[in-house]
Amino acid sequence: MASLTLTRIAHSTTLIEVGGQIILTDPWFSEKWGYYHGEPYGVALADLPKLAAVIVSHGHYDHYDMRAFQAYPDKAVPMFVKRGIARAAREVGFTNVTEMDAWEQAGVGPLTLTAAPGKHAVPEITFVIEGQGRVVYFGGDTLLIPELTTIAARYPQIDLAILAVNGLRLRPLLNRQVVMDADEAARLCAILKPRYAVPSHYAFTGGPIQDHLLLGYAGTPEEFVAATARHAPQTIARILAPGEPLTIPERAGVA
Repeated sequence: MASLTLTRIAHSTTLIEVGGQIILTDPWFSEKWGYYHGEPYGVALADLPKLAAVIVSHGHYDHYDMRAFQAYPDKAVPMFVKRGIARAAREVGFTNVTEMDAWEQAGVGPLTLTAAPGKHAVPEITFVIEGQGRVVYFGGDTLLIPELTTIAARYPQIDLAILAVNGLRLRPLLNRQVVMDADEAARLCAILKPRYAVPSHYAFTGGPIQDHLLLGYAGTPEEFVAATARHAPQTIARILAPGEPLTIPERAGVA
């Protein structure tokens, strides 16, 4: 069984290493008015390792920051993005960009990437990374939707789930939730039954004006850990500081 290590960078940007293959999720390496990480980068853009692939759940700036990411030197790195948004990566020079919808698959060396269902304020996919005896679910910033139960049926042994928890809500007129909150993410753990789960997408802030007038939040990583203990006691929930790695041990009885 291959090694499996997750390193949080910030927000939904992480490094997932499976047997030496490193995948970057939802790159966001800059800030602008209304979009602030709320935490330091765990790994600077200039310090990224050689990537086997980049996966992108949807086209929002804080998940698909191509103006900053164009500084990454390997313009042929394979990128897998939600269908309809490849242009932004190609415009800054990336040459190997594949658009995907739910249940489409692609290979990255010994790994298989599968786009899975997701729902957000714009069209979104989530991802399953599978290979060398490991399975990782990256949930982007999806809502908790019934379609996610199909992931559990297809992947009964998930080693690690990375789940948004801040319950982002657009207010005041819309009052529309667009991201899972901590309790919903814990209930998704009860469905997916991952061995480990790491919360993401919780330090983000729109700044004092946006947060007062337009945005609401309803979930913290600490609330996720507590809710996971209630809803999914089989899952070990771990909060990672930016830059902190988590190595997932092998499943018992599997070599």
